[in-house]
Amino acid sequence: MPLQGMCVLPMLLVVSSSSTFVINYIIAVVPRHIDVIFPYISDAGTIPPESCIFGLMLSLTSVTGVATIYAHYKFIERLAEKQALVRPLVNQIALGVGLVSCFGMFVVATFQETIQRSVHNFGAILHFLTGVIYLIMQTCISYQTQCCGLSKAICWTRVFLASVAFLTLIPTLVCALLVESTQLRWTGDEQEYGVHLASAVCEWTVAFTLVFYFFTYIEEFKVSLGLKVNWGQENVPLWSVV
Repeated sequence: MPLQGMCVLPMLLVVSSSSTFVINYIIAVVPRHIDVIFPYISDAGTIPPESCIFGLMLSLTSVTGVATIYAHYKFIERLAEKQALVRPLVNQIALGVGLVSCFGMFVVATFQETIQRSVHNFGAILHFLTGVIYLIMQTCISYQTQCCGLSKAICWTRVFLASVAFLTLIPTLVCALLVESTQLRWTGDEQEYGVHLASAVCEWTVAFTLVFYFFTYIEEFKVSLGLKVNWGQENVPLWSVV
């Protein structure tokens, strides 16, 4: 089936983010820079050359995320104008939360784990926390706009993904805060290894849950997003969904 409208945005976001995780993991594992079994995602972007590729790919992913989140915001805004299904303030808050999550991703891409750990961890917590909040808000919005053609299967899929993200976010953050070691290789005998492994497993789960949630946007993105510029007129919105 050919891509319609803005479907390319969520597709590009899913491919970009998945590729960032998988490609950098492979590059880091081959020279044995990290453990094969569930390292932290950021561990695969710490040592050159994978650190350079990780920063570049994750920065591009954050930009794609901004475009996708903003396009979906305009889509919901148009629905709110026509049928008053969603309060504009709720849609605006969801947009802000989503953009903050993308900013957190950019911070993670810019500040490496072993060089600026505190800043890197701040970006990771900001990204995951606001990312999960964004999923929950969009899931609620999905049920409010279900009468506009969104299938029940998509709504239930979003409920499932948002629930998994929320339930795995808590152990991700708690266990990560309990791990003081910054080592990239583990033997399994360390006192903190169990907590590290639990945190890493949950982190990968949250990350891919966030990624595949945007895959459910494809049906809604079968629209066209146009730029309208009217010279000499004030208060005219530049972007509109048609």
